[in-house]
Amino acid sequence: MSVKRRIFAGSQLRNLRAARNLRQAEMADRLDISVSYLSQLENDDRPLSNALLERLAREFPLDWQDVGADSTEKRLVALREATADPLFAEPLPAEQLARIAEQQPGFAERFIALHEAYRRTGQRLEMVDEALAADNASGTRLPWEEVRDWFHFANNYVDTIDRAAEALSIGLIGDHGLSPLSEALEQQLAIGFSVSVRYESNRGLREFDPQMGHLVIDPAQPAETRRFQLAHQLAALALKAEIASVIAAATLRSPAGRQLLFVGLCNYAASAILMPYRTFREEARRLRHDIDRLAHAFGTSFEQTCQRLSTLQRADARGVPFYFCKVDMAGNITKRHSATRLQFARFGGACPLWIVHEAVAIPDRILVQLAETPDGVRYVSMAKGLVKPSGSFERSPRRYALALGCEAAHADEFVYADGLDLASPHRMEKIGVSCRLCPRPDCDQRAFPPSDRAILVDPDQRGIVPYRIN
Repeated sequence: MSVKRRIFAGSQLRNLRAARNLRQAEMADRLDISVSYLSQLENDDRPLSNALLERLAREFPLDWQDVGADSTEKRLVALREATADPLFAEPLPAEQLARIAEQQPGFAERFIALHEAYRRTGQRLEMVDEALAADNASGTRLPWEEVRDWFHFANNYVDTIDRAAEALSIGLIGDHGLSPLSEALEQQLAIGFSVSVRYESNRGLREFDPQMGHLVIDPAQPAETRRFQLAHQLAALALKAEIASVIAAATLRSPAGRQLLFVGLCNYAASAILMPYRTFREEARRLRHDIDRLAHAFGTSFEQTCQRLSTLQRADARGVPFYFCKVDMAGNITKRHSATRLQFARFGGACPLWIVHEAVAIPDRILVQLAETPDGVRYVSMAKGLVKPSGSFERSPRRYALALGCEAAHADEFVYADGLDLASPHRMEKIGVSCRLCPRPDCDQRAFPPSDRAILVDPDQRGIVPYRIN
């Protein structure tokens, strides 16, 4: 017979409230309990109930994770997230979930794994559907699509490389703040690998001669980009074994795909060197993921900072689940990853109602949007248009936009959500993945009908589009 656990967490509750700068009345209101009850909990006069544990995990998911919950509590959080899927009519009661997590751990873990497999299978079916819609009936993926999908199904986090890069970074930082300086990277290349660095114009962004040990970098690049190129080359040499091991296990079909994965993993490691995981995660949470302030603190670019935020998925210290993408002037998604339930279209453009498209036309200005996808999940999105100089009058500058967002449940952690009315249905844009995958029948911006629905055409009636969706 199972013995009911009595969980006392007074100090953790007090620390959580202090970290969030909440008064007892405000904390009690968030937890839907009385102030006197909260006071008893904080003084360890009463244990936490299963319902309160579930509420704490829901209201403060990252904070409560950091408290050091035991395996049963972590299982309960994962089970709650799985059963809250829009697939189910309504979530199970907190007490019932707690009993399952504690008394039937094997079943709970299998259910969680099954739900994850279901989610991944759904994503793969969407890929096949889009390939067919794009007249790619064979389903054959180009090398860069293989690599993009590999990072997606790795959840954009590679543990062995991330930890090795973090250890390397800590050894280089010393007393110089949060991130290694360019001088430290150059010194490590010279001492550890006999690589000399030269800055010369009219070359590529980065060119390495492994025989001579010469690394040439274009000085016309911004300082953040030059430092990233140094980190990339250091990662390629210092983490060669770790990167090779990951590539060997990736089972990519083409040599080009494996070479692209090598480049991608070196870029990933470079980000982890410049923004070491735990330091970056702590600073990101302290600054509430203010990208400009984070970029200044770590000496990184806006894009590098956004992309690193999307990789914070380490099992024992997860960050906010973000989605990240890069969109060019034509609406093509050239970079994408999502740790949220929002998924991106693989072919064609994204939903025209998404704020990222407006951001492309308005560089150097941050736009914010509250949006809801057809499954009822709400997201807070930040988008910014950027112009990257070409370094020459003869070449046009590159113009694109970046988008970073999270589910509205994490709005407290995201400074860009400040001022949004998260509960108002009138302040919310109804978006989809793409027109071919969006089931909404009443969208004024629809470019194509959904690929899985029939259309009805009446010559005597005309709406915004010349058909109705059956």
